[in-house]
Amino acid sequence: MWTADESPEDTPRRLISASWRRSLEAGIDPETRSAPLVYDTSHIDDVRGAHPLRPLLPLLAGTLTTMAESSANIAIITDVHGNILWRDGNRAIMRRADSVGLADGHLWAEGAVGTNGIGTALADRRPVHVYSEEHLMRALHIWSCSAAPIIDPDTGDVLGAIDISGTTPSLHPATVALVGATAKLAESQLTIRMLESDDLLRRRFELLRDHDNVLVTATGRVIAGDPSGDLGDRLNLPQPGEQLTLPDGRAVLLEPFHGGYVLRPAAECGPPALRLAFLGDGAPTAYTGGRELTLSLRHAEILAILALHPHGLTAEQLCYYLYGDAGNPVTIRAEIHRLRAQLGGTVGAKPYRLSSPVEADFVELRSLLAGGDAAAVARAYPGPLLPRSESPEIRRARDELEVQVRARLLRNGGPEDLWIYAQTPNGRDDLQILERLSTTLPTTDPRAITARIRLHSP
Repeated sequence: MWTADESPEDTPRRLISASWRRSLEAGIDPETRSAPLVYDTSHIDDVRGAHPLRPLLPLLAGTLTTMAESSANIAIITDVHGNILWRDGNRAIMRRADSVGLADGHLWAEGAVGTNGIGTALADRRPVHVYSEEHLMRALHIWSCSAAPIIDPDTGDVLGAIDISGTTPSLHPATVALVGATAKLAESQLTIRMLESDDLLRRRFELLRDHDNVLVTATGRVIAGDPSGDLGDRLNLPQPGEQLTLPDGRAVLLEPFHGGYVLRPAAECGPPALRLAFLGDGAPTAYTGGRELTLSLRHAEILAILALHPHGLTAEQLCYYLYGDAGNPVTIRAEIHRLRAQLGGTVGAKPYRLSSPVEADFVELRSLLAGGDAAAVARAYPGPLLPRSESPEIRRARDELEVQVRARLLRNGGPEDLWIYAQTPNGRDDLQILERLSTTLPTTDPRAITARIRLHSP
């Protein structure tokens, strides 16, 4: 065994020598018996589902499992950090692999277990075969492994690795060529998906018919609107809604567009409009720049309060409206920071306000209540404003809207309008509404029958 301060004289390959040096400098103990577990197996499905390779897992799993089972080995797919996302293969070999952590949820980076096929392939960004004693950990000396990294064709970043591992007599060094070819297969599939996504984005972009705009992907690749190529292949993107100066000197704003971004001349456009759908039992949702965002209740409460106070609020005022006397302005500032990360330049500061044009269903309902069209009010009211909210300001606005809608429909609404309201959470068991329906509709009308049933239900 040699130390980090010594030069290995008997190490067969420069690649392995460099890996051992990195591993020892990282403090890896060669007597370590197993890779660490970083993901509980009960959570591994969630981890897989969030990984960029998830759509390719069936293809890779089928290819690798056939390869592993035919040679009495095991096949493995990891993320970029070396965490095992998936494993399959020979059952007897998998049982032996469990003892060293070659199993779902374990970490095989060089910095965790030293020189090994997975960790070294990820570190060197190339296919690697690590044989027996080339492993730093002595517990791995009965194992050999061939691994190859998978490179994202969009960003050039490593996404993960694929690996075939087995006990020494069963794994031929030529296996490294097979895993390398499988990694290239994955990269080709990723390239096809990327090109298909680019093509769909371009077709949608062409409908804008605005030749002053530039289209970029979510990762900043320029894919339309730059026929001369002056902007290069990729741009470093700011937050949505923020200004960017292009290499040719133009000032543009970044606007979300169907999973990518459109760069519009800053002098010609403001931030994208913000549409809020907060009435009824559905999840609170925001629409901006072609995106649909499902919001947390807290973020929805903040946006609703800011929409109700268009001139803006201080952190202390917003805190009071959200939490009452028990609030802490520091909490508000942290929530605003997270909300900006999700919505870009939509939320302004000093005071906190919505800096984009706002269209909110509850604000539009207020306008309809000021008019005389009861039918429009009924259609615009699917239910209470953020019904799960306990914010003092939201509760006040919610109760006010409910009372006004009910009063308007009882005063001016016809049977159709009352029936629509009777489908809302509060209208369903409203005795006065149900009595009006049962007496104004024909006796045999199904809606009158339903109203009578509800009236007499316990």
